[in-house]
Amino acid sequence: MAVTIITGAGSGIGAATARELARRGDSVVCADVRLDTAETTAGELPEALAMEVDVTSAASCSRMVEETLRRFGDVNSIVTCAGVEKHGPGHEFAEEDFDWIIAVNLKGSWLSARSAVRAMIDAGHGGTVVMIGSINSVVGNPGASAYCASKGGVLMLGRTLALDWAQFGVRVNIVGPGVVDTPMSAKSLADPQRRARMMERTPLGRPAPPGEIASVIAFLTSDASSFMTGAYVPVDGGSLAAW
Repeated sequence: MAVTIITGAGSGIGAATARELARRGDSVVCADVRLDTAETTAGELPEALAMEVDVTSAASCSRMVEETLRRFGDVNSIVTCAGVEKHGPGHEFAEEDFDWIIAVNLKGSWLSARSAVRAMIDAGHGGTVVMIGSINSVVGNPGASAYCASKGGVLMLGRTLALDWAQFGVRVNIVGPGVVDTPMSAKSLADPQRRARMMERTPLGRPAPPGEIASVIAFLTSDASSFMTGAYVPVDGGSLAAW
């Protein structure tokens, strides 16, 4: 039975991924900055552990892996879904907001993956890392300079770590969601004008439910993707093709 850690598992893509991987038989660690939402997700699953984790803290990420090993004895995969966003023109954006977005989205992806991969290396087996990038890993979005910078960083972080960790049999891939119906995007999707603009850039004409991203993550953490590493996989309803 595989053991998978998911950060940001309290809602959205993270929660959907936890459910998807539990269905195939994984033991799942549901990590989130909010323990209550992590517990809600874990409570739906047959074999799960809920944890309060701050991905911007190296100590918190280390404890996450230590508790995983104590409970399940191994770590086979980690999915770094924890993420935040805030919009505003670049010349008006607050420094503390910029730092917060970079810390959670970019540094947090590195710290959490690093902790998990250290355990994989110590165990002498390979594993998988899936990082959640975005369509904004490769295209800009007005008013989202910090978010786009963080997700562009996740793309290059993941590709470089794939090179660092290939020698250990650890594969690292990056998923690039487009518009997804999650709590993070709820405000934008509820605004008719903003929703219309978002759908204009999405040839399939709808937002994805989180489960459609989770199924791709499940593939990337499975042996079916055993010759994939360093890949950026857009799951965006055709947005990049139309950009």
